[in-house]
Amino acid sequence: MKKHKGDLLGEGKYLRLWNRGGWEYVERHNVRGIVAVIAITNDRRILLVEQLRPALDARVIELPAGLVGDHPGQEQEDFALAAQRELPEETGYGATRMELIFDGPLSSGLTSAHMTYYRAHGLKQVDAGGGDETEDIVVHAIPLTEVDAWLAAQRARGILVDPRLYVALYLATRD
Repeated sequence: MKKHKGDLLGEGKYLRLWNRGGWEYVERHNVRGIVAVIAITNDRRILLVEQLRPALDARVIELPAGLVGDHPGQEQEDFALAAQRELPEETGYGATRMELIFDGPLSSGLTSAHMTYYRAHGLKQVDAGGGDETEDIVVHAIPLTEVDAWLAAQRARGILVDPRLYVALYLATRD
């Protein structure tokens, strides 16, 4: 764990609130990081997930993603292996290979967390997906040629769209 200069303001089961020089921010502890997966099927559909996010009290369309090293006994889990684990859990699709795209801050004004993006290759549906017993995930496989209109329709229905999804779409069109 990295050392923090500042004062610990509070700690919960998963989060710590720090004050460093008057700047408050959140740290997710007991994990190594966060992975997100850009998964595009052979017929050019991007795999997206929709789930309720209690902090927003709303359903959100996102990339398949998850925590790294959050399972007991797997604290040193490899990031690519975490992406390999999260993709079928959330979407029902497995990948033969994960390609590291980049790593960057999740929300630099709010949290110390980083997100590591992977591109999934060799996709094959292996299960229904939908997450684990703690999640209520709806899987969407949207043609890349229709994704902008589809996302606009979701926003019109009151479903939120994670802005990082647009980063993924930019990267997906750079093949």
